Amino acid sequence: MPIVSFIGSGPGDPKLLTLKAVERIREAGFILYAGSLVPQEAFRPHTRLPEERIVNSAPLTLEETHALIREAVGRGENVARLHTGDPSIYGAINEQMNLLDRDGINYEVIPGISSAMAAAAALKIEYTSPGITQSVIFTRMAGKTPVPEKENLASLASHQATMVIFLSAGKAAEVSRTLMRHYPPETPVAVAYRVGWPEETCYITTLRDLPGLVDRKGITRQALIIVGKVVDREALRDARSRLYDKTYTHGYRGSHHE
Repeated sequence: MPIVSFIGSGPGDPKLLTLKAVERIREAGFILYAGSLVPQEAFRPHTRLPEERIVNSAPLTLEETHALIREAVGRGENVARLHTGDPSIYGAINEQMNLLDRDGINYEVIPGISSAMAAAAALKIEYTSPGITQSVIFTRMAGKTPVPEKENLASLASHQATMVIFLSAGKAAEVSRTLMRHYPPETPVAVAYRVGWPEETCYITTLRDLPGLVDRKGITRQALIIVGKVVDREALRDARSRLYDKTYTHGYRGSHHE
């Protein structure tokens, strides 16, 4: 039976595709990819399909993409539906799966490496740090799609946890102003631009200086804003978990629990 595979294609680096993602791409008779964010270089080496069997979904509506998927499945073809990062984070896959459920089409979801994880790797930081924060908030500013009132940025900022803000680089001044209601102005901030792409660049600044940085660099999109003390590795040199503490006798060192 043909299957539609929603594939997290990672942040853009072809080497960050999972083995399972590569397998599904190779098996696909039709590929539909989010061309505004997923470069063909990330998947093209893994398929021999002609160009007409590979479609950029960026200019298409939900109904148009679904029609293409339905036609391919009707021909007995597996479909690789490629999304940037991991499909579970701002992937807009739920509405697509609803249509597949309606039409009785088999599908699966293949996880990928989120740009949030790739950004942490590029910055060489750990989002959770003993005694500093043990929580990470993934969020964004309201845009074309609204944000529930209880999840507005100011409310979330009250926790002062590590915050990873998607889709908001163009609103850096508002982000800075809103977060400074709860975070000190000197709170470290990282701006990770086009993570996983050849032009990947990461900047370190403060919450106060965030708007000036993005203005100078001309960053309006395709960037994550990461807020919190964990961004400043120098300030965390003495932070240590109990995982490798010889005086800690409960549990065992192979555990992920601290």
